[in-house]
Amino acid sequence: MKAPNPKPPASFEAALQELESIVQTLEGGGAPLEDSLKAYERGTGLLNFCQTTLGQAEQKIRILDNGTLRDLGEIPPPNSAGEAS
Repeated sequence: MKAPNPKPPASFEAALQELESIVQTLEGGGAPLEDSLKAYERGTGLLNFCQTTLGQAEQKIRILDNGTLRDLGEIPPPNSAGEAS
């Protein structure tokens, strides 16, 4: 197994892809202990990055929706002009 990448991920998607790869490697159980520990450490960093990024996105959505957070499947009722609010 190659050494974990110490630099921050370029994007949420890149972090998620790297995290999935680390999980598969660790679940396989074939890596030496020291490599597994390094991968686990990198994985926890990536997990924190993903959680922070999602939290920031949620906060932006709340701001855009005037402080409320709706279920994404919810369709807002049309306003009096016949447009979505």
